[in-house]
Amino acid sequence: MSSNDKLLPRIFKHVDENVDSYKQLLKEAVAIPSISSDAAYRDDCVRMVHWTQEKLKEVGATTELRDVGYQTIDGKQVKLPPVLVSVLGNDPKKNTICIYGHLDVQPALKSDGWLSEPFELVERDGKLFGRGSTDDKGPVLGWLHAINAYKAIGEELPVNLKFILECMEESGSEGLDELLFEKLKPEGFFDSVDYVCISDNYWLGTTKPCITYGLRGISYYFVEVECAKMDLHSGVYGGTVHEAMSDLIYLMSELVDKDGKILITDMYKSVAPMTEDEKKLYTSIDFDPVAYKTSIGAHQLAHNGVKEQLLMHRWRYPSLSLHGIEGAAFQPGAKTVIPGKVIGKFSIRIVPHQEPAEVEKLVMDYLNKKWAERGSPNKLKITAQSGRAWTEDPSHPHYQAAARAVRMIFQTEPDMSREGGSIPVTISLQEASARNVLLLPMGAGDDMAHSQNEKLNVRNYIEGIKLFAAYLHEVGLLKK
Repeated sequence: MSSNDKLLPRIFKHVDENVDSYKQLLKEAVAIPSISSDAAYRDDCVRMVHWTQEKLKEVGATTELRDVGYQTIDGKQVKLPPVLVSVLGNDPKKNTICIYGHLDVQPALKSDGWLSEPFELVERDGKLFGRGSTDDKGPVLGWLHAINAYKAIGEELPVNLKFILECMEESGSEGLDELLFEKLKPEGFFDSVDYVCISDNYWLGTTKPCITYGLRGISYYFVEVECAKMDLHSGVYGGTVHEAMSDLIYLMSELVDKDGKILITDMYKSVAPMTEDEKKLYTSIDFDPVAYKTSIGAHQLAHNGVKEQLLMHRWRYPSLSLHGIEGAAFQPGAKTVIPGKVIGKFSIRIVPHQEPAEVEKLVMDYLNKKWAERGSPNKLKITAQSGRAWTEDPSHPHYQAAARAVRMIFQTEPDMSREGGSIPVTISLQEASARNVLLLPMGAGDDMAHSQNEKLNVRNYIEGIKLFAAYLHEVGLLKK
């Protein structure tokens, strides 16, 4: 047995012997309500960054808090939490991994439907319930635990590590791109980086580990319809005005059909063509449509419940969702309010080869055409904000190293999967570093990351720490 063969079992043994301490540290992290979307919790966000900085210092890393400016909330300038940048190791003979994670969380109140206080970590049935447990404090701590495991057995890390940890991901990562492209990149932060790893996503299901090589981008649209000053009584009793709400509903109803197909002209024209290798991936992925249908409480699935079609439409084809109408009367009870201005909100998840500017033009042209057909005298205004899709090559040596680590821990071949969601920082890191980026999940598909009763399975937490340790080992073996 080689020294390498002996190394990882010793690390895994140490991890198994320290489960209680790992739970305790996660409990401390969850107790800090680092809600980035609410200025009232901004001090807690800063506290969370400082808390993590101390943990990195304890493992021997050098750390720096980078100022990323201010944001405007309700007309007031509020200082953004600093971004934590850290370096551990600078051996030129070793590969260097840049690890990204976030320390902020979504809002949560027990009255939302939580079974326990969201900011008090509670263990039930082998699950650790608490806001941020899986998104993303558990995975961030997983890296620290893996580092500590190497140190505890007296072994040096097989790679150099660089960390970028922010506390605004749940609120659009404000200020991060400017830091990456205008400061860190010109300063040479990425020059020594060989690979980038993000653990801010989840297994496709609940039992089979995966490695993620693609994410959809997202385009948000705001469709504003405003009518001229109107006489309420003529609108209600005479039908003499064009109501803004009627015009908006007409436009929104022309966007997508009952099967989810986007009706916007040429929307599918530039979608990346499917290769034979990609087609094979969908066939081999462990995904049970029947179990999925049961888990979401649906009596029927789209695309006749065919596994490959379901996954393709979730990952590789664009989709459109309607989100709401601003300005309409939404309170309970009979209302005869006729709003003078309404704003409809929808989004399109875009995929590789679809550029945001191209998609925005298709949407604008289509809606303006429908508006002309409508013949309304009201005013139409359309605005958009977009982010691109991201994909990598799952046959890259970096992905194969991660796959070996998964096989070592879970004794199964990982699914190479894409995701239906968007993590905009992924493409930012890919472009800033010009390196291969990999998403290595710790959490499972039923972790309820943004919902009530968010949890992280104890098994996923502990085995995830081992996975991260094995991943560091495998990347350390890659040719420099």
